[in-house]
Amino acid sequence: MARYSYERLSAQDNSFLLVESPNVHMHVAATQILRAGPLATQDGGVDVEQIKRAIQGVLHCIPRYTQKLKWIPFEDHAVWIDDRHFNIDFHVRHTSLPRPGTEEQLKRLAGRIMAQQLDRSRPLWEIWIVEGLQGGRFATIMKMHHCMIDGEAGADIAQLLMSVNREDAPKESQPFFPRPAPSSIELLRDEWLRRAWLPIEAVQDFRRFSKQTDSVLADLQRRARVMAKLLGWAVVGASKTPINGRLGPHRNFDWLSMPLTDVKAVRKALGCTVNDVVLTTVAGAVRDYMLHRRVDPDTLDFRVSAPVSVRREEDKGKLGNHVSAWIVRLPIDQEDPLKRLEAIHEVTRELKSSKHAMGVEMMMAAAEWTPPALLSLAAQAASGPINMIVTNVPGPQLPLYWVGAELEQAFPLVPLLQNTGLGVALFSYNGQVCWGFNADYNLMPDVPVFVKAVERSFAELSAAAGVSLA
Repeated sequence: MARYSYERLSAQDNSFLLVESPNVHMHVAATQILRAGPLATQDGGVDVEQIKRAIQGVLHCIPRYTQKLKWIPFEDHAVWIDDRHFNIDFHVRHTSLPRPGTEEQLKRLAGRIMAQQLDRSRPLWEIWIVEGLQGGRFATIMKMHHCMIDGEAGADIAQLLMSVNREDAPKESQPFFPRPAPSSIELLRDEWLRRAWLPIEAVQDFRRFSKQTDSVLADLQRRARVMAKLLGWAVVGASKTPINGRLGPHRNFDWLSMPLTDVKAVRKALGCTVNDVVLTTVAGAVRDYMLHRRVDPDTLDFRVSAPVSVRREEDKGKLGNHVSAWIVRLPIDQEDPLKRLEAIHEVTRELKSSKHAMGVEMMMAAAEWTPPALLSLAAQAASGPINMIVTNVPGPQLPLYWVGAELEQAFPLVPLLQNTGLGVALFSYNGQVCWGFNADYNLMPDVPVFVKAVERSFAELSAAAGVSLA
C-alpha cells in the first residue's frame, strides 16, 4: 500500500486549469444576500466567528476545501493533495460596505472580488463576509475554482454549509489530519504506470459499452454524427459582436430576480420547458442590446453554450464536473417573441433527440487518453465557437439558514471564456429565479442596459403568452 494519498483530476476538471490566464478567471461564484438576524452584533456588524465555526463544522464533508493542487512533472496535469498548512482565516475574509450600504455598492465590490484570481498554492476557495448592507442584511461572496465543482455541485455545497432549520446549531468541527503527499518522482512514476495500463482499460471500457447498448454499430454511428456536427461548429465561427473580444482584467457584475411562478406560468402556457423560456428571454435581450449598440441583429449568427448536467445516479453528491453542453443558435433575427420561442423549442427538442450533449462528453472522455499538451485545445473546442454562456441551475425551493441568518437571494456567476464578454447564470431558490450577469468591464461597460433588456424581453414573452406577471 502506498504511504501517500492523492486524487488525480479528471481531464474535464484539469481543463479548467489549463484554459485559465491572467484575464480569464475560471472560478464560479455567487453573491448571496442574507438577513442578519441572530448574527447581528451590537455595533451593527456580523458575528464572523460564528460563521467560521459553522464552516469548520462541515469541512470534513467538503474534502476539496482542505486540499490543494500538486502538478505531475512534465505532464500539465494536477492532483489533489491535503494542505498540511490549511488555515481557514485565509479563506474566510471579512469586509464592509460604507453604511448604509446599497446593492449597487455590493455589485461593484462583487465585480472587484470576481476579478481576482484564486491563489493556486492554497485550497481554491474563498468566502467574503460583507457587512454594512442596509436593511439589517449582510452578504457573502463565495468563490470556488471550476476545477472543483460544476453548477450542481456548487448548489450541493451551499446546502451543506446552510440548514433548512433556523434553530440548527453549528456542528462540532472534527480534527483535520492531513495525509502524506507524494513526491514529484512518485507522481511521475504513478503516471507512467497509469499510461501503461490504458490499453487494458480501453478493452474493459469497450466491453462495458457493448453491454450497455442494444446495437454497438448504431450507437457508434450516432456518436460519430454527434462529433461531426460538433466539429462542424468550429469550422464556421460565430459572428463577431460588441460583446466578443479580448478580455481585460476587470469585471462588471449585475443581477435581477423574478418570481419562479411567473416563469413556470409562461412555460405552462406555451407548452415548453423552463430552459426554453430562459433562452427565449435571453435571445430577446441580445436582440435589443445589439440594436442599442447599433448592430443589425438580422446579420448575426449568435450562439450560446448551454451547460447540461450528465451526472449519473452514482455521481450525486460528488464534487468535480459532470457536465456537457449544448450549442444553441439564438434566433435574434426574430422580432416576435413567440417565433423566437418556437425556433428555440425546435432546436432544443432536436438537441435532446440527437443526444448533442454526448459530443462534449465524448471529447472530455477522449481527453483522458490524449497527451496533456492537447488537453487545453480539447477544452477550448468543447465549448465551441460561441458568443456567450447561459447556464441554469435548479436550487432548493425552501428557505435556507446560515447559523440562523436567512438566505434571501443567491445570484450566481459563470466564468467568462476567452473572447466571450458576457456570461449569464440562473439559480432558482425559494420561489425566485435569481439571474447573475458577469461581464468584461471593457467590452460591456453598460451591462445594466442588458439587464433591463432581459426584464423587457421576459415581459414581452409573458404578454404574448397571455400571462399576467406577479
